[in-house]
Amino acid sequence: MPYPAPSTENIDLPVIWTVSVSRLSDLFRDITLEYDHLATIEPIHLGFDEAARHIRERMATERCDVVIAAGSNAAYLKGRVSAPVIVAKASGFDMMQALARARRVSKRIGVITYQSPLPELAEFSATFGAGIFQRTYVTEEDARARINELKAEGIEAIVGAGLITDLAEEAGLTGVFVYSAASMRQAFDDALEVARLTRLEANRSRRAATIPLADTLRARHGLNDLRGESPAMEKLRQQVVLFARSPATVLIEGETGTGKELVAQAIHREGPRSLGSDRPFVAVNCGAVAESLLESELFGHEEGAFTGARRGGHAGLFEAANHGTLFLDEIGEMPLALQTRLLRVLEEGEVVRVGATRPLAIKVRVIGATHCDLEARVREGRFRADLYYRLAVLRISLPPLRERREDVSALVEWSLKNALAALGARPHPNLRAELAACAPLFERYDWPGNVRELRNLTQRLALYLAAEPLQALTPGFVLAVTPELGRAAAALPLSAGQTPGETVRDVLARFKGRRDEAAQYLGISRTTLWRKLRAGA
Repeated sequence: MPYPAPSTENIDLPVIWTVSVSRLSDLFRDITLEYDHLATIEPIHLGFDEAARHIRERMATERCDVVIAAGSNAAYLKGRVSAPVIVAKASGFDMMQALARARRVSKRIGVITYQSPLPELAEFSATFGAGIFQRTYVTEEDARARINELKAEGIEAIVGAGLITDLAEEAGLTGVFVYSAASMRQAFDDALEVARLTRLEANRSRRAATIPLADTLRARHGLNDLRGESPAMEKLRQQVVLFARSPATVLIEGETGTGKELVAQAIHREGPRSLGSDRPFVAVNCGAVAESLLESELFGHEEGAFTGARRGGHAGLFEAANHGTLFLDEIGEMPLALQTRLLRVLEEGEVVRVGATRPLAIKVRVIGATHCDLEARVREGRFRADLYYRLAVLRISLPPLRERREDVSALVEWSLKNALAALGARPHPNLRAELAACAPLFERYDWPGNVRELRNLTQRLALYLAAEPLQALTPGFVLAVTPELGRAAAALPLSAGQTPGETVRDVLARFKGRRDEAAQYLGISRTTLWRKLRAGA
């Protein structure tokens, strides 16, 4: 029986199919309502071989950009359908929440996961003495057997995916579903990004004959964009200049938001001028591209290399970056199989497209970046040791913002002025003085998101200031717009806003006796402020 023709109303939207046979279907349905304006989303209530045959049959005449599935179902579909498969994964926070719910039922909890156990959960259980018993499964029969084993051992609550919770309840146990709406949203976001990248590839291929590579793949940032006068930033700039002289691979390590790509672009632009300023700089986030796409993205593919391969083949990012720089962000997320291929490219200076036999000589400088501890991943067997040492010929560790607090105020001023300019608003003539009064608020915050978080926060402040041109940038206003600064202050031993050696009366004097503003700045109530004043604080 033929399937109905897709509607032409949303023909330009990405097409996403969700595949599930358990209670995950309900979660998919709820999340779909949030994304139906961004994509054409259709549920497929089948599993394993039935789902694979259904998808292959429909893709003969219909378009599907991405498939979303979870657990064993997703693992089965990968490699059996031509569309990229996004695996919806439960986060660590999801697992902690599920364990907390299971704990209300029983102190001894079973956790059943697909194929491999969770080492972090084993460590957590050993450290805190939690009664957590892990099992793994591959087939439905395996899952049923593991549940019966745990039941025989007196386990009353089982944490797992939809199949596991269904089977647990069938066995008379309490099934605790591990997935959350937040994790499903992440899967949908990943699916939209994969669809976007696929379309960009197609557009890039169509435009390749008319648009020069250097015009589309250019590093926009340089040494002057690495802002800050702290010793740490001065050392960083010196490293960038030094490392730019060498063609060796560089590994940039740093927390999220510290500016790893910014540093990579600066190294690229500070390279020898004799190489030319139009050398390509190509960046790819290894954690944002689906595993099924990443291989052909990096190495390219020949026509007919796999189902859905582009006619005429496709040049990968290594070829696009030839005589330039390839920046591999979040390289710690690269699958082990691709790590082996990457190592060979670095060692041989040659790339072989997927489905090809003839190597292509390339000359590319590779810069990798990661926010995770790669040495730990090497010890755990999740990252190849030989690739790690090949990447880390030159190493840069980016300092988090909390370790260079002397740069914070200047960064806030620079970022706020840029954010105001982007909104077509002018900063107050006395903005620097206003920022000086608010400086303790910014400087004592730990900035877990680092410079990216600072930039986002100043954009929020700029929006409010542009909407109210007469509004002064007072500590009270800052706390009202950015409550996270106040929450951080509340955790300090001193009152929020109170610097070491500074009394509450000093703070009150700074605000010329205005108790409301002083209390808000300190992160305390007026009553607490009054008590501190009476106590001589």
